[in-house]
Amino acid sequence: MLISRAPRAAALAACATFLLASSACGTNESDEVTATSVRLYGTDGNMLNSFPTELGDRADLVDGMKGTTPLTPLPEDFKDRLRSIDPNLTSFVYAAETYDAVLISALAAQLAGTTDPAAVAAQIVGVTNGGQRCETAVACLELARDGQDIEYRSVSITRGGFTAAGEPSTASYATLHFDGTQINDAKTEFVGAGSESTASSAPPPDAEAADQNEDAPLVLGGLLPQTGDLALSNPPLAAGAALAIQEINAAGGVLGNPVTWIDGDDGTNPAVARATVASHAAAGVHVIIGAGASGVSRAVLPDVVRAGLVLFSPSNTDASLTDLNDEGRYFRTAPPDSLQGRALADVILRDGPEQIAIVARQDSYGEGLQEIVRSELERAGLGPDQLNLSTYQPPEGAEATAVDFTSVVREIKESGADAVLIIGFSESAGLIRDLADAGVPLHH
Repeated sequence: MLISRAPRAAALAACATFLLASSACGTNESDEVTATSVRLYGTDGNMLNSFPTELGDRADLVDGMKGTTPLTPLPEDFKDRLRSIDPNLTSFVYAAETYDAVLISALAAQLAGTTDPAAVAAQIVGVTNGGQRCETAVACLELARDGQDIEYRSVSITRGGFTAAGEPSTASYATLHFDGTQINDAKTEFVGAGSESTASSAPPPDAEAADQNEDAPLVLGGLLPQTGDLALSNPPLAAGAALAIQEINAAGGVLGNPVTWIDGDDGTNPAVARATVASHAAAGVHVIIGAGASGVSRAVLPDVVRAGLVLFSPSNTDASLTDLNDEGRYFRTAPPDSLQGRALADVILRDGPEQIAIVARQDSYGEGLQEIVRSELERAGLGPDQLNLSTYQPPEGAEATAVDFTSVVREIKESGADAVLIIGFSESAGLIRDLADAGVPLHH
């Protein structure tokens, strides 16, 4: 049974009252869709230049797809430095957040005067709040070696510092558009979210002037998605980490020694990630950079805490991670989805949809963001009868084509949706392909 549609004007009126004040409302006449076409929207898990390759010879199905991702306008110099690490880099999503997670960890160890994970963790929030502002590895490490309290600002941390929970108080989001099979950078818009007033004002433990320490070197371990459903996101993460290590060591390292990096895969899979955490603990790692997916971090955090280490993710966005009982050992440079959900809802509302389907992975990231977007859309004036929510069990292992989307596609068709938001990773390609095969006319 088709659900009755509300007038397009209702959605536009809702957009006019939407709370993301820095975003514009309304539709562009040239951007109007036909009565039968369906717009696709995505999130940080699939709005990547590498994503269309998952569709093979049908990559053009993403043409016209829009979405959001946490992203700060990146200086060309920073992009060039990343390309010096990986000349084939096509996406920069979470590269800055990874770079900053590594550099903050190094500065925290230098200020602590030790590589002891508990002491390093105690300094991390303070590194981003109060003190002498600095923006480069050279300048910040020099201040830290002198025992000077610092306020780190860099590529992804540009306004407010960390909250007491160890995550950004402010964020920048990009609205992205696929033109053909590539994201059109010329159409990218940026919008700010969050408030600097939520940053922690608690003073960090006293810093110690330290050039060397007998427990150096600082050892960082990667827990990044080299394989699995998020593998398409790994190149910018890996490049950001490698660039930070390179620049820290070029600036003299930490506590008189070069920082050591030990690679590690999270497999976008808790079992793979747990094995990597165990390996890192045995190898003497102090801080683990990762995991890529929120659900994987949630699964391995108890192991990290038991091992007495620190987990610092550049890409976890599940809002519920803010309230985890982490014993002060979990941090992230990616902003929580409580901020992204508002930006994403605004992008959808701009096109004036009358019936919206929101499809999400059955995990903490997918279901968490789905609920936030639903809440934001209803808060903006859409009725529950204009929204259709569905979830799917994500594939296990590397088989991204293993998801059966038959029932999801049926729900979307029966709802009469003219907008479909897909909250997923590489397996999202399967849903897009199945929608096209079922005769759903995708907007281009």
